[in-house]
Amino acid sequence: MLDTLPYLQNSDFPPLRRNRLEILQVNLGYRCNLSCTHCHVNAGPKRTEMMDEDTIAQVLALLERQHLHTLDLTGGAPELHPHFKRLVSTARAQGVTVIDRCNLVVLLEEGYTDMAAFLADQQVQIVASLPCYLEDNVDKQRGKGTFNASISALRQLNALGYGQTDSGLVLNLVFNPQGASLPPPQQALELAYKQHLAAHYGIVFNRLFALANLPIQRFGSVLLSHGQFDSYMALLKDHYNPKALAQVMCKNTLSVDWQGFVYDCDFNQMLKLPLGTAQQPVHISAVADLLDQPIHTLQHCYGCTAGQGSSCGGAIV
Repeated sequence: MLDTLPYLQNSDFPPLRRNRLEILQVNLGYRCNLSCTHCHVNAGPKRTEMMDEDTIAQVLALLERQHLHTLDLTGGAPELHPHFKRLVSTARAQGVTVIDRCNLVVLLEEGYTDMAAFLADQQVQIVASLPCYLEDNVDKQRGKGTFNASISALRQLNALGYGQTDSGLVLNLVFNPQGASLPPPQQALELAYKQHLAAHYGIVFNRLFALANLPIQRFGSVLLSHGQFDSYMALLKDHYNPKALAQVMCKNTLSVDWQGFVYDCDFNQMLKLPLGTAQQPVHISAVADLLDQPIHTLQHCYGCTAGQGSSCGGAIV
């Protein structure tokens, strides 16, 4: 896999500083049951990295110590972690909102068919990847048969109350462009998703998050191999929106990798960029007050500030 980090140096991206820390985004490991072409983590079935129990305990301790309101779990497929359920239930007992970034298909895997009911019982918010509402496009991006499996999982979640009016069970979907392009306007795309999924499959959901693909890891490597890296970076910079700066996720979120090291965002984690101005990786055990601390930025940050902007919660402008 080609490394994009050398192409992201000498950045002219504007400086950023942190607001109060509110959200802890934790990557439990890189093991996944899928190998999606747009994956910025390079996750897959052959990855073995998993967070250990001591680090999980430190995650829970930081949530309590810093009075954080949200634990955002990602991977890989976070549900594949053997201590996923214990982490979720403990955080929920602390009054923390838990988000599960789910690829949907994992809910149908052998040994995980009770996972959807567990998530509903714990009132976990689900952010589910469905990069298109058309079968051919999804299967091209995520693997043959993935679309139909995703539809089955969504129906299961709907039956449990997810996405239903006044259920309190939040189901949000995620769109990613297939190639080197920006996502279309989120509001119009959300309407198209809702109309198509309801009419053809009887599926409902709360919101759609339209996310730009960042030029790192697997997607960045594809750009380089196809000779599209420079043109994609030019696209991002040409559509830079300064209004997005105030709402980018790194302002109030801290990213934690499977070894317990912390980063300004999930993308910086994948690039191994140390927190803020640190010269060496910072461990979760050393995290103190981050208010007004500088954020480590490079050229890839234009991906979060292009067009409508892009964060873990979709468009931000």
